[in-house]
Amino acid sequence: MSYKSKINHLEEMHRLLDKQILEMQNNHPGVEVEHLAELKKKKLMLKDEISRLTKLQWEEDTQRIGYGDE
Repeated sequence: MSYKSKINHLEEMHRLLDKQILEMQNNHPGVEVEHLAELKKKKLMLKDEISRLTKLQWEEDTQRIGYGDE
Protein backbone atom coordinates (compact mmCIF):
# COMPACT_ATOMS: atom_id res chain seq x y z
CA MET A 1 0.00 0.00 0.00
CA SER A 2 1.45 3.35 -1.03
CA TYR A 3 1.74 6.36 1.24
CA LYS A 4 -1.11 8.06 -0.58
CA SER A 5 -3.50 5.16 -0.15
CA LYS A 6 -2.54 4.80 3.53
CA ILE A 7 -3.05 8.54 4.03
CA ASN A 8 -6.44 8.39 2.31
CA HIS A 9 -7.48 5.44 4.47
CA LEU A 10 -6.38 7.18 7.67
CA GLU A 11 -8.12 10.41 6.65
CA GLU A 12 -11.37 8.50 6.16
CA MET A 13 -10.97 6.84 9.57
CA HIS A 14 -10.30 10.29 11.07
CA ARG A 15 -13.47 11.72 9.47
CA LEU A 16 -15.58 8.82 10.71
CA LEU A 17 -14.19 9.11 14.21
CA ASP A 18 -14.80 12.87 14.20
CA LYS A 19 -18.40 12.25 13.12
CA GLN A 20 -18.83 9.66 15.88
CA ILE A 21 -17.43 12.02 18.53
CA LEU A 22 -19.66 14.89 17.44
CA GLU A 23 -22.72 12.64 17.38
CA MET A 24 -21.94 11.38 20.88
CA GLN A 25 -21.44 14.90 22.22
CA ASN A 26 -24.61 16.27 20.62
CA ASN A 27 -27.01 13.37 21.09
CA HIS A 28 -25.74 11.61 24.20
CA PRO A 29 -24.91 14.22 26.83
CA GLY A 30 -24.48 11.51 29.46
CA VAL A 31 -21.69 9.74 27.58
CA GLU A 32 -18.80 8.63 29.75
CA VAL A 33 -16.03 11.19 29.79
CA GLU A 34 -13.40 8.46 29.72
CA HIS A 35 -14.85 6.89 26.58
CA LEU A 36 -15.04 10.25 24.82
CA ALA A 37 -11.46 11.05 25.85
CA GLU A 38 -10.33 7.69 24.46
CA LEU A 39 -11.98 8.42 21.10
CA LYS A 40 -10.41 11.88 20.97
CA LYS A 41 -7.01 10.37 21.73
CA LYS A 42 -7.44 7.89 18.85
CA LYS A 43 -8.42 10.78 16.58
CA LEU A 44 -5.27 12.68 17.55
CA MET A 45 -3.12 9.60 16.96
CA LEU A 46 -4.61 9.27 13.47
CA LYS A 47 -3.86 12.92 12.77
CA ASP A 48 -0.25 12.45 13.90
CA GLU A 49 0.15 9.38 11.66
CA ILE A 50 -1.36 11.25 8.71
CA SER A 51 1.15 14.06 9.25
CA ARG A 52 4.05 11.62 9.51
CA LEU A 53 3.08 9.78 6.33
CA THR A 54 2.43 13.03 4.46
CA LYS A 55 5.96 14.17 5.33
CA LEU A 56 7.41 10.84 4.13
CA GLN A 57 5.41 11.09 0.91
CA TRP A 58 6.68 14.64 0.33
CA GLU A 59 10.28 13.55 0.94
CA GLU A 60 9.90 10.64 -1.46
CA ASP A 61 8.32 12.85 -4.12
CA THR A 62 11.02 15.52 -3.87
CA GLN A 63 13.79 12.90 -4.12
CA ARG A 64 12.13 11.34 -7.15
CA ILE A 65 12.01 14.63 -9.07
CA GLY A 66 15.48 15.73 -8.00
CA TYR A 67 14.80 18.47 -5.47
CA GLY A 68 17.10 18.65 -2.51
CA ASP A 69 20.17 17.45 -4.36
CA GLU A 70 21.92 20.75 -3.81
